[in-house]
Amino acid sequence: MGLLTNLTRGLVRGADRMAEFTSKRGPRTYNKGRGAKRLGYVTSSKKFIRIKEMVPEFVVPDLTGFKLKPYVSFKTPKGTEPPLTAKQLFMEVVAPQIEKDVKGGTFDPNNLKKYGFEPTQEGKLFQLFPKNYVR
Repeated sequence: MGLLTNLTRGLVRGADRMAEFTSKRGPRTYNKGRGAKRLGYVTSSKKFIRIKEMVPEFVVPDLTGFKLKPYVSFKTPKGTEPPLTAKQLFMEVVAPQIEKDVKGGTFDPNNLKKYGFEPTQEGKLFQLFPKNYVR
């Protein structure tokens, strides 16, 4: 074998070894994982440093004396309340505020942004008028 043949074989075999390292290529104990959040970093000496601020903290309320069960059966009857409409939402949330301001004498028809009214939909991610109206 000549020098060129050995060089070519080395390059080809080296390229094969540089392929992506997967669980099929590694030993039985190798597990690539699924991209879980790292809780620290690896130093140049291959030592893992855990950072306390990066560890997720689960805040669970105290449920002592809580009577409901965590499971809802599929056999339960459907709810009896009809779905909430825009008019009902307005009457329950905004109308009492407007009535209170009218009775108090502080209602200003030029300042409706106080009650959530938006005159234009510019800059909104999902514009409601006029393109996305149901026709």
